[in-house]
Amino acid sequence: MNANTTHLTLEDIARQCAGAMPLPAAPGAVVFAEPWQAHAFAMTVQLHEKGLFTWPQWAVALTQAIRDAQARGDADDGHHYYLHWLNALEHMVIQHKLGTPDQIHDLEHAWEDAAARTPHGQPIALDAVL
Repeated sequence: MNANTTHLTLEDIARQCAGAMPLPAAPGAVVFAEPWQAHAFAMTVQLHEKGLFTWPQWAVALTQAIRDAQARGDADDGHHYYLHWLNALEHMVIQHKLGTPDQIHDLEHAWEDAAARTPHGQPIALDAVL
């Protein structure tokens, strides 16, 4: 990895994937409707930069998460894109033994608790739970 990989744009990442990484593509479309979506995206980029997976491997995981949701009846209208993204990220974390489903569950609840007690506009401080 070279120093330039820490500041990739969506276009850079898509180019590295040779078109194999599904990203919202509509001109003028909102990429992140909520902060958690940007966080999930940033965590994925960081894990890639640490060498956990390649972008084509990520594209396969995300595609599978989307297909699984479609098989369960997802409307496939784009509203759940980052839920699929998060499911793929959780799968990769578990697959690469960076965490267990129980640890992810505990962290999810710790995050919800921290967010609930944090005043609006302030950074959320997450106590170590793992």
